[in-house]
Amino acid sequence: MNLYIEDSYVLEGDKQLIRETSTHQLNSERYVHTFKDLSNFSGAINVTYRYLAATPLQRKRYLTIGLSSVKRKKGNYLLETIKSIFEQSSYEELKEISVVVHLADFNSSWRDVMVQDITQKFAHHIIAGRLMVIHAPEEYYPILDGLKRNYNDPEDRVKFRSKQNVDYAFLLNFCANTSYYYVMLEDDVRCSKNFLTAIKKVIASLEGTYWVTLEFSKLGYIGKLYHSHDLPRLAHFLLMFYQEMPCDWLLTHFRGLLAQKNVIRFKPSLFQHMGYYSSYKGTENKLKDDDFEEDSFDIPDNPPASLYTNMNVFENYEASKAYSIVDEYFWGKPPSTGDIFLIVFENPTIIKKIKVNTGTEDRQNDILHHGVLDVGEKVILTKQIKRCDSYLRLGEFKNGNFEMSDVNQKIPFDIHCMRICVTKTQKEWLIIRSISIWTS
Repeated sequence: MNLYIEDSYVLEGDKQLIRETSTHQLNSERYVHTFKDLSNFSGAINVTYRYLAATPLQRKRYLTIGLSSVKRKKGNYLLETIKSIFEQSSYEELKEISVVVHLADFNSSWRDVMVQDITQKFAHHIIAGRLMVIHAPEEYYPILDGLKRNYNDPEDRVKFRSKQNVDYAFLLNFCANTSYYYVMLEDDVRCSKNFLTAIKKVIASLEGTYWVTLEFSKLGYIGKLYHSHDLPRLAHFLLMFYQEMPCDWLLTHFRGLLAQKNVIRFKPSLFQHMGYYSSYKGTENKLKDDDFEEDSFDIPDNPPASLYTNMNVFENYEASKAYSIVDEYFWGKPPSTGDIFLIVFENPTIIKKIKVNTGTEDRQNDILHHGVLDVGEKVILTKQIKRCDSYLRLGEFKNGNFEMSDVNQKIPFDIHCMRICVTKTQKEWLIIRSISIWTS
């Protein structure tokens, strides 16, 4: 699809494929094979978009933020969402983002009012080419009435969620060439400060790692990040199975079909749901992401390192999971006095800040009740592991946590090792939820 030239037809083959495949269950073998055949579909869905407020796109940005919005029976949070995106971004970050709003309601009067409000409040962002407001006309939508009632949903809910899938399919289709990455938001979301910088840091940390979806919120499809080159396939996927299930469920299937088995989610969350009334019937929706932090999301550097422990590890909750920036953790059986958890850096490191958290919200007693943290220099190789020749004690754990800033001003050497030592046997198991290190 060319963002500047509008094509006026829909692929008849796509329409036929939708009709043929929408009558089968998504988890059937036929569906998997159908999608694998479709995975070669990198072409766009041809739709004549109406540009409601936009200036020509001059260049690809780093990240596109996509929003789809319809008229609500109660409340309207779209303007606040757009405002949050721009206000929580620095001047330099604004140069690297584009925001695309799909006003997907078929009510033209509502669209006209929203366009007027958006252009009045955000004219300079539109002129700068970082805000576009579009609409995919009703004529391009598949049948929305009389659809099968999966999960025994009422007809109006089936119609609502099915149309929503198509709304997002057309939005994704439009955004495929606007940037290198794409993040999906709802129209009632608040953003964390400098969220783009946080996202860039995460992407850089995963260089060389295969991923389909990165998640920066645990709510629905808020904060789902994709490579833009996957958007055409995702758009086709949502359009094929639009009447089968809600959008967030389809996104999970898409990730699995492209061979990303596990969820890759980051904490704290970068995006928070702020709407009180749902876009479906105006019902109350009080969902909140308790992992959200509005202040700057300061992702640790966690330099390359080897990790060792002599604790009894439970199942596959190995030591490396405590050091990952992904939402994972180390879990060990009750530790004894003298047990250690050791990090040996690949290179001597100047450390500014250290933060270690143990226990989880669900297992608040699986903390390190008695322990200390040491740093060391001069790596030596023993028969079993690398370790440091000498250590300096930084301090004790308090309530299962350790945090220290300005470490580089307190330690007279570059750090080769960091060691957590258990100072008293405990009967509780131990979860090391996160080890975060910021370097100079």
